[in-house]
Amino acid sequence: MTASPTDRFAAPRPVPKPGILDIHAYVGGKSKVEGVAHPVKLSSNENVLGSSDKAKAAYRDAVDRMHIYPDGKANILREAVAKRFNLEPERLTFGDGSDEIFALLCQVYLEPGDNIVQGEHGFAAYAIGARACQGEVRMAKEINHRIDIDEVVKCVDERTRLVFIANPANPTGTWLTGEEIRALHAALPPSVILVLDGAYSEFCSDPRFEDGLDLARAAENVIVTRTFSKLHGLAALRVGWGYAPPHIIEPLERIRPPFNTSIPGQEAAVAALFDDDFQARSLALVEQWRPWLTQQLGGLGLEVTPSAANFVLATFPTAPGKTALEAEAFLASKGYLVRAVANYGLPNAIRITIGLEEQNRAVVDLLAEFLGR
Repeated sequence: MTASPTDRFAAPRPVPKPGILDIHAYVGGKSKVEGVAHPVKLSSNENVLGSSDKAKAAYRDAVDRMHIYPDGKANILREAVAKRFNLEPERLTFGDGSDEIFALLCQVYLEPGDNIVQGEHGFAAYAIGARACQGEVRMAKEINHRIDIDEVVKCVDERTRLVFIANPANPTGTWLTGEEIRALHAALPPSVILVLDGAYSEFCSDPRFEDGLDLARAAENVIVTRTFSKLHGLAALRVGWGYAPPHIIEPLERIRPPFNTSIPGQEAAVAALFDDDFQARSLALVEQWRPWLTQQLGGLGLEVTPSAANFVLATFPTAPGKTALEAEAFLASKGYLVRAVANYGLPNAIRITIGLEEQNRAVVDLLAEFLGR
């Protein structure tokens, strides 16, 4: 039973506000396994090519300024993002990864009893941010692991404040066309903010895909977020950004922690943003090996969800000895870490980051061994 405000005041020790202890803490992809000194990590959708050499150089150049507070407005990065994407710099905000921006949106717009809407397999950070603000989380049913616009709209009511759509989605890799995103936006009340999480948007090359920036420029209730953690390989530095109308950005800036992005992070991100060669090589690797991995896993009898991200989702049979959890454990015992996604409502699936050629081939060979193929 959750303590009432009066009970909390009289309690013998501090008591969290209602709902906090019901939140399941975020669990990242595994990075180590007992008995394996240097496992191959394909569990967190990191860039397997590492980071841009230009970004590394910028990071090293910032070392002598570790005693100085960073620019709270991240102006060097603000100007770089604005230039790269032809955006108005005053309509940008920067976060400790895009995750922080999701949390700030919940803090600004949710009161207890308000709700957010997301897909039933949506990224966990959305729900954590909402529940921390005593908001309700509504899960819209997905069709074939894909957001269904009608189901999202069904979940919206007068207490809905935010609709979160990852495009492409994590952990499924599915995506919505620009036409579908615009249709969803048109169906939402103007008081509801459509949050377009573009963490994996660079990996979708289909001409029907749109990154949402033009929609956010024209609409009053859209924010697009992006991250430097995936394509740019700067996951350790935690840098993300958001683009929205000024009336959405301004309240976020009022509560944003004053020094939430570091000097090394800002400067490495600027360098990465303009390293076209590194980005091209990273995209080419995914474009080459994503269809190959999809075809090979399908050939083993697994159901592979069509992906537009830098990972694939493979669904296993439920027969004892052949389940997704057992497959994850088997691969780990051989030094290959992938991600079981039961906590995303997908108990029979694992998510596999696209790796280097030898890593992709090894995963397929090991799964063939596991499945007795």
